Amino acid sequence: MDTSRPDTSRSLVVTLTARPGREEVDRLCAELAAAPPAEVVCEAGALAPAGLAAVDALARLKLAATRHGHRLRVQGAGPELRALLRLTGLDGTLGL
Repeated sequence: MDTSRPDTSRSLVVTLTARPGREEVDRLCAELAAAPPAEVVCEAGALAPAGLAAVDALARLKLAATRHGHRLRVQGAGPELRALLRLTGLDGTLGL
């Protein structure tokens, strides 16, 4: 089996709380590091308010996913978070 490509037959789902702290993001990044390469769906619907802490959390998850061969896709992001991600240039990178 080719382990260099993400397994898209099943997705790994990670969910961010409304205000993810550093420990939460570190834990999720560790989960990504331990999992075999796969598509990762990051549920961001609870992120509120849409601020730089949310952008930081998503960027860190994206970096961890990429480092470990995952393909990350964000779903459930509200309009304010989408606008902020567009302003930072991360919208395309995060699959929005």
